[in-house]
Amino acid sequence: PERASSSRASTDRIRIAVSGTYSSGKSTVSQILSVATGIPRTDALTAREILADMLPGRRFQEMSATELMMLGLRRLEERVGGESSQPGSFISDGSVLHEWAYAAARGQLGLTPGAPTLDRAIRRIRTAPYMPGLRRYVHAYGTVMKARAKQTYDVFLHLPLEFKMATDGHRPVSERYRGLAERLLLEVLDEIEMPYHVIGGTVEERVRQAVEVLDLPLVMPIEEAIDLGNQRLARSKDQLVERQFSERQKVGVLRRVRYAARI
Repeated sequence: PERASSSRASTDRIRIAVSGTYSSGKSTVSQILSVATGIPRTDALTAREILADMLPGRRFQEMSATELMMLGLRRLEERVGGESSQPGSFISDGSVLHEWAYAAARGQLGLTPGAPTLDRAIRRIRTAPYMPGLRRYVHAYGTVMKARAKQTYDVFLHLPLEFKMATDGHRPVSERYRGLAERLLLEVLDEIEMPYHVIGGTVEERVRQAVEVLDLPLVMPIEEAIDLGNQRLARSKDQLVERQFSERQKVGVLRRVRYAARI
């Protein structure tokens, strides 16, 4: 289901959020759509980039509840700053709703949904007394983010879950988590009555659908934009950090247990 008109929200300005949960293709689609249309792209540092700067050498599964909140707030700061710097049209890789949805999903499934079973069990026992307070915080956080989303964006382009995550061992979530986060995102878009389109298929099909449903101008052929966009993504800092994460995934059981017991 989707709620959106078939034309642009404004002839002078359109503020687009590319939506979707982990590994749904947001960065790729937003980059290529920006190149194809000439509309500036804005984003936040990825969770990997922030973790590498904030806690060098640490893995996602080793972060405490406090550190996870710090990471989410740091991403929010980056995102708000980037979007606020664009006085006209922009294409946002994600939205202010995403950090809320990710936190809400962790509140239901546990703080480390992508960790091994033993790690998740230890973390769930250790954090159980604190989860009610965390859920109240996430609820308040969501109320603020919903209001900001209505003020910031004109329309969402939502990318459904059409393929599984890469099996590289360092994604901090599970397929169950991805499904829940996607459901939460779509529910909140309905709740705040935000126009949105669900676009699927290959990268080219997604970009073409976005151009058509929003009546966006093209400054170059989509095929050329795909090549140029992919080149830019390959040179991004996040790709370097991702490779570094992939190289340090195997850790001992004692280290895993020690970090899982942190609050």
